[in-house]
Amino acid sequence: MPRTSLNGMRCSVARTLDVIGEWWTMLIMRDAFRGVTRFEDFHRSLGIARTVLAARLDRLVDNGVFVRSPYSEHPPRSEYILTDKGRDLFPVLLTLMQWGDRWVSDDDPPMRLVHTPCEHVTSPRLACEHCDGDVAHDTVRPEPS
Repeated sequence: MPRTSLNGMRCSVARTLDVIGEWWTMLIMRDAFRGVTRFEDFHRSLGIARTVLAARLDRLVDNGVFVRSPYSEHPPRSEYILTDKGRDLFPVLLTLMQWGDRWVSDDDPPMRLVHTPCEHVTSPRLACEHCDGDVAHDTVRPEPS
């Protein structure tokens, strides 16, 4: 069944979902943030059909989330390298992880985050860049720009 594109909507959430809203996409991103760059390593980690993985990676390349970087000519092979656009998805992934830890984990979270500069376990939070106050559903007001 063909996907309906959300790219034409005047909504940043819809446009973002048009790029990263498919099931496997954020798991590909999770692995990329763990250092995975090669097709075979993504495939081994995720266990998804090669055709699905190839389609997702192609879409992420087409949308500028990854760039392909050749590492072998015979046979031709490329690595998938995160771009700035791709690296900017890291807070999205952390927020999904945090939500999953709170609402769908049966026991202790499977992973913890250690902030390497201070070596303390941490959790992500959204903060106002001006006053450092928490950004939450009841502390912001959307306005048309």
